[in-house]
Amino acid sequence: MSILLALFFLCFFLTSRAIRFTVPPSGTRCVSEEIHNNVVVLVDYVVFDTGNDQSHNSTVSVKASSPYGNSLHHMENTSIGNFAFTSREGGNYLACFWVGHNEREGDVTVNLEWRIGTAAKDWNSVARKEKIEGVELELRKLEGSVESIHEKLIYLRGREAEIRKVSESANTRVVSSAQKLISLRYGAFKFSYLHLLSSF
Repeated sequence: MSILLALFFLCFFLTSRAIRFTVPPSGTRCVSEEIHNNVVVLVDYVVFDTGNDQSHNSTVSVKASSPYGNSLHHMENTSIGNFAFTSREGGNYLACFWVGHNEREGDVTVNLEWRIGTAAKDWNSVARKEKIEGVELELRKLEGSVESIHEKLIYLRGREAEIRKVSESANTRVVSSAQKLISLRYGAFKFSYLHLLSSF
């Protein structure tokens, strides 16, 4: 039972994401990924033609940036590429693609894979370097996944505390504003009531 639970967590929290999308000939397609700080990230992308005629080579231009706008990667007219970085700030990291060259005048299809944290680690080189194999290697992978999950939980706990603080602050302001509004309306009602009594 515990092995099934471990496999479930490993599959559920696997931090490698691959997507396939099309880039229009006159536009930009951006993909974002929320990453917290001090995390190793590997990104691979490939442009491929979906038609039968492989003689047309399509290319894209790529620009990746951090949440604060720092450029992480920029490549013009490429059909395949990869880049790696260690996140310095937490937030949404953005990778934008636009068509560089397309002889067929249609959409270009791109396959993009983000590998984050333990998924970005080269486990084969770790196994060769430390001379481990089989079950021990799988245990090391699981240990890395558990550490990654623990770091994510700590990060999420901190974000939850920030959000709770903002929510409580907003709640306090709403209650204060409501009390002021009720007092103001009660004062206006009392003033108009006294004015009506004095008129008759």
